Amino acid sequence: MTVGAGIGVADGKLMVLGNCVLRDVKENVIVTAASGGALANGAFIGVVSDQIGSRRVFPIGKLEGLRFLCVFRFKLWWMTQRMGNRGQDIPFETQFLIVEARDDSSTIDDESKGGMDQSALYTVFLPILEGDFRAVLQGNEHDELEICLESGDPTVEGFEGSHLVFVAAGPDPFDVITNAVKTVEKHLQTFCHRERKKMPDMLNWFGWCTWDAFYTDVTSEGVKQGLDSLEKGGIPPKFVIIDDGWQSVGMDPTGIESKADNSANFANRLTHIKENHKFQKDGKEGHRVEDPALGLRHIVDEIKDKHSLKYVYVWHAITGYWGGVKPGVIDMEHYESKLAYPVSSPSVQSNESCDCLQSITRNGLGLVNPEKVFNFYNELHSYLASAGIDGVKVDAQNILETLGASHGGRVKLARNYHQALEASISRNFPDNGIISCMSHNTDGLYSAKRTAVIRASDDFWPRDPASHTIHIASVAYNTIFLGEFMQPDWDMFHSLHPMAEYHAAARAVGGCAIYISDKPGHHDFNLLKKLVLPDGSILRAKLPGRPTRDCLFSDPARDGKSLLKIWNLNEFSGVVGVFNCQGAGWCRVGKKNLIHNEHPDTITGVIRAKDVDFLPRVADDRWCGDAVVFSHLGGETVYLPKDAAIPITLKSREYEVFTVVPAREVCNGVRFAPIGLIKMFNSGGAIKEMNYKDEKSTSVVLKVRGCGVFGAYSSARPKRIIVDSEEIEFEYEEGSGLVTVCLRVAEDELYLWNITYEL
Repeated sequence: MTVGAGIGVADGKLMVLGNCVLRDVKENVIVTAASGGALANGAFIGVVSDQIGSRRVFPIGKLEGLRFLCVFRFKLWWMTQRMGNRGQDIPFETQFLIVEARDDSSTIDDESKGGMDQSALYTVFLPILEGDFRAVLQGNEHDELEICLESGDPTVEGFEGSHLVFVAAGPDPFDVITNAVKTVEKHLQTFCHRERKKMPDMLNWFGWCTWDAFYTDVTSEGVKQGLDSLEKGGIPPKFVIIDDGWQSVGMDPTGIESKADNSANFANRLTHIKENHKFQKDGKEGHRVEDPALGLRHIVDEIKDKHSLKYVYVWHAITGYWGGVKPGVIDMEHYESKLAYPVSSPSVQSNESCDCLQSITRNGLGLVNPEKVFNFYNELHSYLASAGIDGVKVDAQNILETLGASHGGRVKLARNYHQALEASISRNFPDNGIISCMSHNTDGLYSAKRTAVIRASDDFWPRDPASHTIHIASVAYNTIFLGEFMQPDWDMFHSLHPMAEYHAAARAVGGCAIYISDKPGHHDFNLLKKLVLPDGSILRAKLPGRPTRDCLFSDPARDGKSLLKIWNLNEFSGVVGVFNCQGAGWCRVGKKNLIHNEHPDTITGVIRAKDVDFLPRVADDRWCGDAVVFSHLGGETVYLPKDAAIPITLKSREYEVFTVVPAREVCNGVRFAPIGLIKMFNSGGAIKEMNYKDEKSTSVVLKVRGCGVFGAYSSARPKRIIVDSEEIEFEYEEGSGLVTVCLRVAEDELYLWNITYEL
């Protein structure tokens, strides 16, 4: 029986647009069509049962012989990717699953021949929230796909069970995912898709975070030192995140300290909403300054004035601090915090044992009364706003799922807190100044109507050699799912580090904020100049950076043969970052990052214009498919006919970035394609406007931001080039067609140069 959008169960098979995706489907599985015109592009899977239990597991059907990609929570806080081809490969806590089906006449090799396999069908499974319950997917030893349904409160046992997983399918994986999430958005009406959210402007500027520079030992003097150091090198940050270490915290007399190297003491609790003595003017430990002008505001005013900072953010946990808000403390009694003891899901426990969670479980967490939590956030944020703070990084968000008992369950508690948090952000930080962190659960994702930025993976670990390739791959694959809800944040990194270029290149194609956590005096300014313009702005790509279509089901960290390609769009071009990520991964046995191959092989792959999945959307209507490809490290300009490919070979931990530009032929037969600022990673991000005067004209007019060497492709030497009404000298390479001019540093911030090419 076909139910909705070609999805239904027949003869024990889940059929999707004529393809069998699951076999031996259980008799109690029901399929319900998505209702409403705009919603009718998929169907919901549910189950018929006694509908009782705070945690239930329901087998659905067997998944065999089809490639899949899933993202699952390998930690309480974070997701990562896994690929496979059978049900038992699907881990606990899978929150997103996409399965590839093909016509019988096609093979996987078809994809490598033409760049895209038009016969492939992509089926997306989104486990969602239903009432007070949250669904996730998992596999069992019989290759069955299962739904795990939990409330997080032993007393919350009744559920409906009809709308647990949304299923949608189509020939374009990225469109299918986007449309599926938008359908769930309309069904649940509890969250908003990324496209409907206000992006904070801090995303467009270079920043610095205090965490790896100082950890919790950060002081106001340290903040000033870090900003001074970067500005002296000609790379001025325009935003700063004052991370953990500014708040007033303390332990209970009977508390058990829990502090690993370079981390916070998870036993500490918040004792006051105002800053500690380190951020008070002439502050002394144990003494509180009541004059607001001598508190956090004094350092914020000083650094904004001296460094022309646009935004200052500070860190706090969603519960105030790691150990929550201390019960009964003076000036905090009205939040009515009470000690609660986390209980995590058995599925999370099976994936990882978390030191942070263990500490909080031993010491308890001072949980603000959910009915008072808006007051808590509003008083905290209004104080911060009065001190000149523009936004907050809100950490440890997934702890809420462990505290649902006696609060109506995990979904109800999370939604209560997120609604209060977003209401306070809206009231106090008009630029939607919030970064969501440690928040990779669907309790929060499907409850976020405003929050627009989310940390996309586990932390940048500067001293863990195994972590760096893992970090890049995890962010890229997590973004396939997370990027539908918010703009993924790739986290801070060090500019002076053996893997600095690798991290920098990834962030340039990620469409994300770019910020570092260097210690004062420890910077690579030459590297930063590939990311940041002299006015502190960055060339940010338009979308969340995602793996290319031909990378979706290969494992670039473990299979020993695949490169990771990440694509994004600019206004008139695409960008593709290519990374050799082989050799390390999250070990499911040891529960840690592990290098499984000290010397991964050199790998060769290919680049095509079609790797930029949405490139036709920024091309002219008459685009024939030909493109110009510029390699950042290689410095090569290649004219690439439609469906042609160029090889790319990378050793372990190497990368390359390609700018991909649709080529256009003007009336005299000259082919032209503007590349951008070729010394920067995302060259094409510099081009903001492009106009061909008319069909009979041989002139192209660009508006360009930034300075340095600006490159374009022209199949013939231009007659002349004019910048802001002044004819300037240029260089032309006959062999490659590369035309370059030099743009000076503009006096005005975000200045746009007018460049006219007469061809």
